[in-house]
Parts: sequence; C-alpha cells; structure tokens
Amino acid sequence: MSIRLLRGTWGGAVFDPWRAQVRDRLCQLPQRYVRLLRHLVSPAGDLPGFLTPQRAGQGLEAGIEAVLGTPRVRLRRELAALPGAPSWLRPLAEGEPAALARLGAALRAYHHVAIAPFWPRVRSLVDAERAARARTVLDHGTEGLLAAMRPAMLWQAPVLEVRHPVQREIRLAGRGLVLAPSAFCWRWPVTVVHPGLPPVLMYPVERGPEWWAGPDHAPGARALANLLGPTRAACLTAIGNSCTTGELARRTGVTAPTASLHATTLRAAGLTTSTRRGNTVVHTPTPLGSALLRASGS
Repeated sequence: MSIRLLRGTWGGAVFDPWRAQVRDRLCQLPQRYVRLLRHLVSPAGDLPGFLTPQRAGQGLEAGIEAVLGTPRVRLRRELAALPGAPSWLRPLAEGEPAALARLGAALRAYHHVAIAPFWPRVRSLVDAERAARARTVLDHGTEGLLAAMRPAMLWQAPVLEVRHPVQREIRLAGRGLVLAPSAFCWRWPVTVVHPGLPPVLMYPVERGPEWWAGPDHAPGARALANLLGPTRAACLTAIGNSCTTGELARRTGVTAPTASLHATTLRAAGLTTSTRRGNTVVHTPTPLGSALLRASGS
C-alpha cells in the first residue's frame, strides 16, 4: 500500500511530507529493487496475495520467508495476472533462487527506508483503531461493528457493500472476512484474496496531516516533564488496556475533566493515542507507552 502511495499524488495534505522523505531515501537504494517492487504492486486493483502472507504477523523476517517460500504454481498464476508484467519477471515466476533472493533483498531494503522509521506511529494508529473496533464488537456485536464502518462500507445483511472504483463481487462461501486497518490505505478499502483463506479487506484508519511525524517531531520534552507524578502514572497504567475518558476517570478516581487533561498530556508526550467513536474517545497506549509500562512492571 505504501508503494502505491509513493507512485501517486492523492492525499497530498496527508502523505506528501512522508512521500518527500521516503523518495529521498529510495534514491540511495539499488534501482533494480525499486523497479521490481513497483512492477509487483500495480497502481490499482488487488494486491498479489503471495506478498501478504499470514505469517507476516510474526514479524518482517517471518513474512519475507513466507513470501520466498511461495509455491511456483502460485507465483506463476499471480504474476501472470499483473497488468503489463515485463518479461524480466519470468525468473521470479519460475521460482529461480537468484530471483527470489533479489526479491527478499528488495523487501528488506524498502522496509528499512520507507516503513521502519515510521513504524511506531503506524503501530499507534492501527492499535488505536483495533481497540476502538474491539469495543464496538463487545458493546454491539458484529452487526454493530459492520454498521459502524460507514461511509466506506454499507452493511445490508447478508451483503457488505464497499466503496471501490471497480465493481466486483466476492463470495465468502463460509470463509469469513478479515478487516485490516491500514495507515497506507487511502479513500477506499482494498481487497487481498488468498486461495482457500478468508479474504482480507484493508481499510484506511483516521489520520491527521502529521500522522507520519509522531512524537519524535512534536514538542514532547515539555509534555514528558509534565508527565511526572503519581496521578498521571496511574492514568497511563489505566490506559494500558484501553479505555474511554469516563472509564479513565473512574479507574483513577479523578473527575472527567481532570482525566481528559491527563489523557491530553499523555498523548502530547507520545505515550498514548486517542480515537473518537461517536460521543466517546478511546485511549490506547502507543508502542512507547507500552514499553514504559513494561519497564515499570505495570
């Protein structure tokens, strides 16, 4: 998804500063890596399923190992479906070791310059989205979750209609559906279809213009100094399992305005993130906040 964003110009207010940084860094990579990845990820349509293995949830290296272990039959089928695939992709489609090694090196290099520097902020956005949606499921069930996905999706049982530039139909046939929030998804959801596995529907998370910067570029020193103190530490501990502002007030024994103030300070320090869902705001820890809680034994 990030490769697609680099190739386009949409979402300029949200993505142009990130694009500028990443494009400068891409110039330092071997251009054969950049060319390979751009051909594998088309500007629109479905992503090749073999590039998004389930094992990627275990980490970068596990995901790359799964990509490079894709059976040749599947490589041929999915690469043949790419629009305008050049002939020099044929060795990769045949699973030749040198071509697979080049793909692995390209994935690692791209991740190093385009993803890793922004990963804490990406994790914060996705974790906040997951926490908010999980609360919706607990409070209102799956029907409530799907109904709350407007305007990108419209749930009219048993059909989930999704905003998309291309009209198509995917029948689940009992396989279920994975909803995957993405910081690099823009405007409408994108599908990833794995043979025999539940289809994946990636959809955009809420982002501000400086989503890519995160706390490292924010005036965090003053906010971190304000963080010192038992009440605010208790607030961070309470937010460790995610909570609304009202729940934060109840858990720490402070008033709702005071809880909101502490949550604002924690967020400014880069230790938590907040997501609005209707009339409530759900607070979750960022990777930095979670690391601080682990270090303190909370």
